[in-house]
This record gives sequence, structure tokens and C-alpha cells, in this order.
Amino acid sequence: MNAHVWNILNRNSINLKHIWTDGHRQIHSTNVMQWVRDHTRMRVVDNSKIGKEAMLEGKKVKCIHVYKKNAKIRDGQLGDKILVTIKGQMKQGYVVGLVAEQRPMIPKFDTNNVVLVEKNGNPTGSRVVVPIPNYLRSKGPALAKIVAIASRLV
Repeated sequence: MNAHVWNILNRNSINLKHIWTDGHRQIHSTNVMQWVRDHTRMRVVDNSKIGKEAMLEGKKVKCIHVYKKNAKIRDGQLGDKILVTIKGQMKQGYVVGLVAEQRPMIPKFDTNNVVLVEKNGNPTGSRVVVPIPNYLRSKGPALAKIVAIASRLV
């Protein structure tokens, strides 16, 4: 067992006999995806009624489509418009936070965050409850309303 794994195990106080059996590692870890794709789980971060209900009930909010023109692979980044399913309904939203590694000066988040919008582009909620990246100001007028209702920018 190398020193790095040993330090992680000691820091998290995990029992070694459950991790190492027959000389094989039993920890499963996957790489963080660098984008939002179909079936990516999201977290609604505005105070819309449907978003709050879904989060309280523990319902999954999943991305089912990324609106991108001229792309062979539709992968969503910060500021991209997506279609999500929430409590059996389809809603549109904008990605305002990603777990993926970002470019310098753009923050990385603990969860994949989405702000729901109506068909005309107005946000469904009246405020965003988590900080959103200042980078979204440069993404054009589509995100200006979301930046305006944000509580904090980072």
C-alpha cells in the first residue's frame, strides 16, 4: 500500500480490513466528468416552488438535453442552457455551477447547480440561494436576469 493511500485511510479513519481483501482494493472512485451530459444529476439552487419541493422530497433532477448549436457531442459547461426533468415535468434551466475542474479564476463547486427558467427566459424563482460565478456576467443577456437575482457572485 503506497503512502498516499495510507494517509487518506488514516485521515478518514476507515477500517483497513474492509478495504483490503485478498490483496485487492475495494474502494471504487470515478473521475469527475468535465461537463454536463444526459442523465447528469443536478441541484436546483433557486427558490422556485417546484425546485424546493423536489429537493425536500429527495427527487432527482436530471439533465436530459443540452441546448448547443453546431456540436457533435452535446456537453454542457457553465452558462449553457439545459433541459431537466423534475418531478415528472420538463423544465429549462441554466448551469450555474459544476463539480468539474474549471479554467483559472473560475470557481469549482461541490454540486452541479442549475437555475430554472421559463420558456421566455425569465427565472422561475425570485432569487438564487448559492453564490454563482462572476464569469456568467460575460455570457450575454440570456444570463443577465440570473446574475441580477443572485445573492452573491464569486
